[in-house]
Amino acid sequence: MRPNKGLVTEIDQYNRDIRGAKISQKKQAQLYRMRKWHKRASIATSMERNLAIALSELDRIASYLGLPDSIRESAALLYRKCIKAELIRGRLIESVVSAVIYATCRLHGIPRTLDEISKVSGIEKKEIGRAYRFVRRELDLEVPLTDPSQYVPKFTAALKLSGKVQEKAILLLKKAVNKGLISGRGPTGVAAAAVYIASAMFGERRTQKEVADVAGVTEVTIRNRYRELKKELGLKVAL
Repeated sequence: MRPNKGLVTEIDQYNRDIRGAKISQKKQAQLYRMRKWHKRASIATSMERNLAIALSELDRIASYLGLPDSIRESAALLYRKCIKAELIRGRLIESVVSAVIYATCRLHGIPRTLDEISKVSGIEKKEIGRAYRFVRRELDLEVPLTDPSQYVPKFTAALKLSGKVQEKAILLLKKAVNKGLISGRGPTGVAAAAVYIASAMFGERRTQKEVADVAGVTEVTIRNRYRELKKELGLKVAL
């Protein structure tokens, strides 16, 4: 049974009943309250449905990425803030969920790339990036700069490189940070370039394409970043 017993749908916007007769002020006041309640109920139902879909997708992506429960809970809380701030309207739920997961990982220093999240969610990397920047701006999130060395263990493991290559890449990145070479550069691109250089230094060379595929960046990015590192750090290595 409908709570309003059909009253809302039986009276038009001009406050006339189905016979065209003008209704009393008392009835109008009652109708106004019913319409207001009906609108609120519809909005609440829509938000609950949106949240249920979003949390299911969030849990799926987080599980695939191996994120701990604490990160999932933080991401869910951030998504609820997005709903409250009406940031979801006109956007795909999946793109906002992906952006929220990326933002949460960055806030907690968890090295996950846009490329990784894109592959799991099926949302284009550029779209996730746009949604992330929008959420960060609208919610005034203070996201710390990502330390590129966080990505090195993941990249070296995927490329089956030795521990000494990993250590060298991290050392190169520390020197780059001290020289201010990281500012304005994507952390994954710089980390990938450092791994590329270190692999060549220890005779475990990997191609630009191999490193680029693992890092989720282009070969052009690898070339640009390694040239900068080689020049600014005065590296003597044949690449």
